[in-house]
Amino acid sequence: MNALILAAGYATRLYPLTLNKAKPLLVLGGKPIIEWVLDNLEGVSDLETIYVVTNDKFAADFQKWSEDYRDRHPQFKFKIVNDGSKNDDDKLGAIGDINFVVTKENLAQSSLLIIAGDNLFTESLKGFVSSANGTEATVGVYDVGDSEAIKKYGNVLIDDLGIITHLEEKPQKPQGTLAAIALYYYSPAVLSLLTTYLAAGNNPDQPGRFVQWLYARKPVKTFQIKGKWLDIGSKETLENADQILGSLST
Repeated sequence: MNALILAAGYATRLYPLTLNKAKPLLVLGGKPIIEWVLDNLEGVSDLETIYVVTNDKFAADFQKWSEDYRDRHPQFKFKIVNDGSKNDDDKLGAIGDINFVVTKENLAQSSLLIIAGDNLFTESLKGFVSSANGTEATVGVYDVGDSEAIKKYGNVLIDDLGIITHLEEKPQKPQGTLAAIALYYYSPAVLSLLTTYLAAGNNPDQPGRFVQWLYARKPVKTFQIKGKWLDIGSKETLENADQILGSLST
């Protein structure tokens, strides 16, 4: 299994903080956001290479960061992949980036763990990976516990086996409070469908859109993340996450 960290966005909603620094490289709780993501991969078995896909604007910054992080974590094998985009107008989109890396790096023959570079959890991902192994597709879900908050996310309904039966992005009338988050495990059989999805003219951004398309074609299992999941979409949520993570690291 390989891992892919999505870090090619421009995070324009956080300008000017992210004008000259990639969002996953912003420091929260004493370390860059992306390091919180990667530290949760400690102990995950059968992990080959961690790919970080970024854009042309920040590729050099991620390369420099990865060399420093690798010195401190020699057990991880890294590769930074530049998707070639230079601004928010010509970005490939998250799904476009996944397909770009899978194609460029010939990853279609192995399973792939995909995590958004700003997706923060307070628990290890070992449980997620253990549950996902052997499935065609598994998506992380989190109970936001609030019928208003869920309107910002992909609202998921599941059956008794944890298989997705319904997924609606940003619902006006949500059915429950379970949110699909940007944490995915895809088998080779599912990775091969990325080109089919994109060739049909579907939205190349927002990785949940692919899941919304996929669950009608393949069984998509879910795994509920416990602990805290921190979504960083504004300066306010950034400050809140900084306080929460700061308390964890002291």
